[in-house]
Amino acid sequence: MPSKYLNFRHNVSWLILLLEALFIIYKCLTFSPADGLYPGDTTYAVFQDVNHMMTFGFGFFLMVLRRYRFSSTGFNLLLIVLGVQWSMLLEDFLPLFLIKPNEGLLKSIPKAVISLTAVIISTGAVLGKANPLQLIVMTFVELIAFCASRCINNACMEVLDLMHVHLFGTYFGLAVAFCFPEPSPGLDKNRSTPKSDLFSMLGCVFLWVFWPSFNSVLLQNFRMRAVLNTYFALAVSAVTAFMLSALTTKDGKFRMAHIRSAVLAGGVTVSYSAETITHPWIAMILGLLGSVITILGSHCLQRCFNPPFKIHDTLGVHFTFGLPAVLGAVAHIVLLVIKQWTKSGRSQRLDYLVLVHVGAFCQTISFALVTGFITGFILNTKLFKKIPVSKYFDDQLYWE
Repeated sequence: MPSKYLNFRHNVSWLILLLEALFIIYKCLTFSPADGLYPGDTTYAVFQDVNHMMTFGFGFFLMVLRRYRFSSTGFNLLLIVLGVQWSMLLEDFLPLFLIKPNEGLLKSIPKAVISLTAVIISTGAVLGKANPLQLIVMTFVELIAFCASRCINNACMEVLDLMHVHLFGTYFGLAVAFCFPEPSPGLDKNRSTPKSDLFSMLGCVFLWVFWPSFNSVLLQNFRMRAVLNTYFALAVSAVTAFMLSALTTKDGKFRMAHIRSAVLAGGVTVSYSAETITHPWIAMILGLLGSVITILGSHCLQRCFNPPFKIHDTLGVHFTFGLPAVLGAVAHIVLLVIKQWTKSGRSQRLDYLVLVHVGAFCQTISFALVTGFITGFILNTKLFKKIPVSKYFDDQLYWE
């Protein structure tokens, strides 16, 4: 291994130490005991569920590559612990710009963890191709970009803070992946094994179990409605995943890649409107459609979309999170229009309502793509010592 790369790895350790020292100094200068108090009833148990999702769920979910399992779970934990502190720092600065009131430390932690979902989804698109320094820089830049996108949606369009987290993470990650060289078609390390599929499915089960808490952790009203709607959507999407997996394979057997991707589609789809859906059958239909669009998208996108655009999406985040998020955003707009129409019987505000939410949807995707392309271009400069294509998807560069 070249000595320059060994020195580079040691520099990463010093960078992590410097960042952590800055976070500690910042908290020493800004923390007060009153920061731990905030209005509301968000309990530690619900936050603990979301924390389990991030660490156990996504940590195992990313372990799909046969020779990249140490890096998948290890780097996931590193990005979470660094990213949460950085995201909390960004949350502290928002009141200074009069964007939102100071909500207290204990409420900023769940928001920071949920914001990290965008980063973990983006990591899935470049899994095995980015070194630790590139991942750390991508995490910091993406959290700034996501925070800016949230502020635009919240201040200009009055759209909920974290509504588009899956959408932003998917298209930011795809834009970054576009800037990385494609792996060789016959690269043996770019595949899974039964053992790695089992670990990834274990992470998927963790995510499935705790997803209702993810969709309800920040809600003050209608929390149980959000929990029930999310569970119904997840249940239907899981059943649909098994059905379609057997129907779309030649021998009628279940395919683990289908199950791993599609069982979560219901939770992503209803995340936009979980607290506003008043009839469970609506959530169940959304779960069914989310699972259908995921499995059909896995066939169409990998064959028709990715090769012409030269995008190598390692984990398939586009059809796992992106397409269900698009479906959820469209369904949310339709449900809002129906609710407004039946409530007032007039279409006076419908045009404005549709325009605002479509604008927020387009702004999120556009901002994610632009900032993702810029980030990917920066990460592939000589400064970050990008790894050669022959060393993709291999733990040996980083672990004993």
